[in-house]
Amino acid sequence: MNLYDEYCLPHLIHCACGLKVIQQQREKVVPLAEGRVLEVGMGSALNVPFYDPGKIKFVWGLEPSRAMRKKARKNLSRAPFEVRLLDLPGEEIPLDDDSVDTVLLTYTLCTIPDWRSALQQMRRVLRPGGKLIFCEHGVAPDERVRKWQDRVNPLWKKVAGGCNLNRPIPEYIEAGGFSIQSLDTGYLPGPKFAAYNYWGVARQA
Repeated sequence: MNLYDEYCLPHLIHCACGLKVIQQQREKVVPLAEGRVLEVGMGSALNVPFYDPGKIKFVWGLEPSRAMRKKARKNLSRAPFEVRLLDLPGEEIPLDDDSVDTVLLTYTLCTIPDWRSALQQMRRVLRPGGKLIFCEHGVAPDERVRKWQDRVNPLWKKVAGGCNLNRPIPEYIEAGGFSIQSLDTGYLPGPKFAAYNYWGVARQA
């Protein structure tokens, strides 16, 4: 890991993912989580304040970055429920089959290199009848914006820790073995090439 990834990138991700408009998106989806929760890509634990403690048994927080786990300490210390940190990537979820009630994805699927394997792992650990809750940015519906996403993406990935601007989030979720039950979309305030969001709930297909 180079100095940028170790010291600069965690701070930039924490600040970007903590913007008010992003926090408002978290507020829409995180309270839907219940039971035994697997949060994939916990980052600096920005979702913690938005969980409904009365619905949560405990949370597994999957976060492969040591620097982000360190950044998460402050928020985790305030959690009114147990959080069990897992330091492996999404493609290697160290949990038993059918052991999770809710999988939570917030601004994570854009960065996972092998997204298909990761989603299949999420499906494996999710119990029958459980739900995948997601809030992600991705490819825009407007051709002009998509062209800008494609142009900017190679440089964006380098400076944003592997984040992709142009992933077709619903297609990825369905290809991973899920059926989308509810879906909302729209541009958030900000540069359009990075502002198109998808959020909703999916279940095992």
